[in-house]
Amino acid sequence: MSHSRQGWLGHPHPIPRSLRSWLSDRGSLTQRLKARCASFRVVPLATGIARPNPDEYALLGMAPGSRAYVREVMLLCNEVPVVFAHSVLPYAGLRGGWNGITRIGSRSLGEALFSDHRIARQPLAYRQLRQGHALFHAIARQQLLAASSLWARRSVFCLNGHPLLVTEVFLPAIDTP
Repeated sequence: MSHSRQGWLGHPHPIPRSLRSWLSDRGSLTQRLKARCASFRVVPLATGIARPNPDEYALLGMAPGSRAYVREVMLLCNEVPVVFAHSVLPYAGLRGGWNGITRIGSRSLGEALFSDHRIARQPLAYRQLRQGHALFHAIARQQLLAASSLWARRSVFCLNGHPLLVTEVFLPAIDTP
């Protein structure tokens, strides 16, 4: 299914210039943040079995309403939240090579994804999230947001034929050094 039918874009054209390099970088976001921050930290917010967001089922080949392993974390740069990350792994993937993901805790998923040569990344897709989107609500629950919209990117990582969806939502503080 095409990303665009669900509001996800294949190219970052409308993204503000200040965010374009963050959203379009295909390397490890964790490594980029670590290089920029005196201190970097991953704070787990929610992990466990849950229903994916409505616009995630088709991308993962899942039946609507079914459950998956979902992990949500906040990435902190110098103790300031800069990225909200949301990962979805269908049940079959827990037995298909991704089983270590449930024990990752406060470690960065990005470091694991970019250190295993067997993991293939599909193209990035981009979207401006507004107040009606489930991920926007998840972020708003964690902190007061002055922004009325946030930019996000997502891509699927495949290991042994099993998909893992990673969505990264860039918070306003990403722009501050």
